[in-house]
Amino acid sequence: MNEIIAIWAEWIKPSAGLPTVQWSILLALAAAAGHLVNRYSGLPKVIGYSAIGALAGLAGFTGAVWPLQGTGLFLLELGVAVVLFEAGGRIPLRWFRHNPMVLVQSLAESALTFFAVHWLLGQMGVREVVAESLALLAMAASPAVLSRVVMDTRAAGPVTERAMVLSTLSTLYALTLCSARAGMLSKGEAGLAGSLYPVLVVLGMSVVVGGLLALTLRTALRVMSPTSENTAILLLALIAAGAALASNFGGSAPLAALLGGMLLKQMSPRPWSWPRQMGTASSMLTMLMFVLVTVVAAQADWHGPVAALVLALIGARMLAKIVGVALGNVGSGASWRQALWVGCAMSPMSSVALLLVSQYVAAAASLGREIANVALPAILLMELLGAVLATVAIYRVGESSKPWAALTRSLPTGPVHES
Repeated sequence: MNEIIAIWAEWIKPSAGLPTVQWSILLALAAAAGHLVNRYSGLPKVIGYSAIGALAGLAGFTGAVWPLQGTGLFLLELGVAVVLFEAGGRIPLRWFRHNPMVLVQSLAESALTFFAVHWLLGQMGVREVVAESLALLAMAASPAVLSRVVMDTRAAGPVTERAMVLSTLSTLYALTLCSARAGMLSKGEAGLAGSLYPVLVVLGMSVVVGGLLALTLRTALRVMSPTSENTAILLLALIAAGAALASNFGGSAPLAALLGGMLLKQMSPRPWSWPRQMGTASSMLTMLMFVLVTVVAAQADWHGPVAALVLALIGARMLAKIVGVALGNVGSGASWRQALWVGCAMSPMSSVALLLVSQYVAAAASLGREIANVALPAILLMELLGAVLATVAIYRVGESSKPWAALTRSLPTGPVHES
């Protein structure tokens, strides 16, 4: 890869620079791969995006250097913020008042995931601060991956909705606790109990920025049409501005966007959806995000001892999420079979986890490298494997309107129009 880049650099002089050419070609390949994977196997497009990113990273692609910084880091934050704003806008808080066991499920699976991963890594000789940080990362599911799976399978139903809500809530916990923990790494290896003040700071600043974002958008929607492209541009610009402000003032950009979406949902209880123009823009950002995650994660060191820790983390995390959802299932209105598949649908890890690892590395380089050595391979595997497991879960509960067997048995004879 480096030799090819050196040859190109001698004769190609693009106005925006060689990385622009590289990323343009890589995203074009990812888009084509996503379409082909979805058309010929029925699996979600995100698997094609992630596979192309992983291959590029393993081949030595230099367009994304770890640790992320500058434009790459901002694009990842913006992509995560857009996805989480939409995910937050799908959560009606009144649902928890009528069915509080859903919130109990969320707390149970997140707490069990933390303690299971922390205990197992400690038993394998990982030092306390690293095990604790990895356990906090493991709490986060991936609303980004799950939303793409839901979109590509055209899924709807109680398992799909509950998996999305629980994934979003687990991300909220992880963003708050990991952001606070990252701020404490440079001050020593104090336990999680000593991070109460940073937690309150991160959560408080994120609530303020998210509240301002929700109020501004609520005011704009009083005079602007939700389907206007100008509204879509305003929405993207405000999310980008909120992401920058939250980080600068000690909050979390993705957390502020998530809380902003949740607050806007409460201020405007009538159903609302993304404008068509926003859908195209957010799809592009999402694809870039998935490719960026796997390009970076594939650059990790895959030696033997790390592989054992990665597999242990993945196994403990998956089992804990399934058991945690099952423990909180009593009185939640779901069957035990549904609880099993909800837990499986929550298995993906992706961009949120990578962003949190980046915060750890920026806060304390040496500790951050230890955390990243285990976290990056786990993220790569669970972006791919997690998407497959979520797809299987949705098909097994019968909530997809696209029968998998029909997709794999025959292809349409006419032109294919993507949704």
